Amino acid sequence: MSYEDHPELAGYEPQDERPLRGRTMTVASRVFVFVALTALVLPGVLLTVSIQTQTADYTCGVYSRHYEPESTGASARFELFGPLGPGWQCYALNTEGDATWVAPLGLIPSAPHRLP
Repeated sequence: MSYEDHPELAGYEPQDERPLRGRTMTVASRVFVFVALTALVLPGVLLTVSIQTQTADYTCGVYSRHYEPESTGASARFELFGPLGPGWQCYALNTEGDATWVAPLGLIPSAPHRLP
């Protein structure tokens, strides 16, 4: 397609080979987009992690009081390589600080339920 095909462009001489609209983002635009996306996503991630941690701690406390009554505390941890796969794991703690595995809590911990 050439300029001769369009009479409205008669006499137009391109200044350079660059398109009229830029296709590149400036550094400031990239920084702004990164900050904006982080500001949108980060609060949701932090809130989700906080709620899962609280739920896992509560559920682990209930399980360790029920299944390990002689324990002095409970600890819920997220483990990639837990006894039954990745997810939250519940451990009962004794006075010496030793941990005994009690129950898996899953990838997304829920309220306590009956274990087999």
